[in-house]
Amino acid sequence: MNDTKTPVIEIRGLHKAYGQLEVLKGVSLSAHKGDVVSLIGSSGSGKSTLLRCCNLLEDSQQGEILFDGEPIKWRGQGHSRHPADKEQLIKVRTNLSMVFQQFNLWAHMTILQNVMEAPLTVLKRDRDQVEASARTYLEKVGIGDKCDVYPAQLSGGQQQRAAIARALAMEPQALLFDEPTSALDPELEQEVVKVIKDLAKEGRTMLLVTHDMRLAADVSDHVIFLHLGLIEEEGPPAELFRNPKTERLKQFLSATVSE
Repeated sequence: MNDTKTPVIEIRGLHKAYGQLEVLKGVSLSAHKGDVVSLIGSSGSGKSTLLRCCNLLEDSQQGEILFDGEPIKWRGQGHSRHPADKEQLIKVRTNLSMVFQQFNLWAHMTILQNVMEAPLTVLKRDRDQVEASARTYLEKVGIGDKCDVYPAQLSGGQQQRAAIARALAMEPQALLFDEPTSALDPELEQEVVKVIKDLAKEGRTMLLVTHDMRLAADVSDHVIFLHLGLIEEEGPPAELFRNPKTERLKQFLSATVSE
């Protein structure tokens, strides 16, 4: 992992429960500038919940979250714990752009409008600059010719690439990907995989929840295997995938290969 002193994202001993169901049971991780950290594991292992806790879409009950070395300020305890500082909350969310499994594009807006919306309304940036930037990012993900069409007119792979351009338009410090290819057919999946690989080569900081072990192996500096809300095993991808130490990871990898 890259040896810069302060991680962009750091999580220490995070706990998250829905009522009596404990989903995260004390998870810690960090991503420094330029790191790609992949989260793998079975459904229900807590991967997506952990990602949503990172950018405060979900409230955790215990543990610390630090963004750029600055701890999140909380009020209340347990299930009543919420971020205490609204400005800090906005800062974290705008600097940790999330790409969702189901694209979440606004159906009534063109692709260009989708990409421009948050920089205009949240960051209050100049419209001409935002439009120029949005067109650049759409070119970057390979759909510069789709600016004036609506989401329903695009394939799933094109919609997901538009969602990535939208995340990039916020010029965040890190990108969070929540199963970005799992809703796509294999052919369309490769379009999105290529974009993610290109972003990794650029040295973008990324947290990636994925079911695609090849993608995790190709782009990651560090891979974390979650099982039942705990980190079962973690390490560099070459080590983790070639020489898994725990029985659970061996079983998980053999199941994914046989699918």
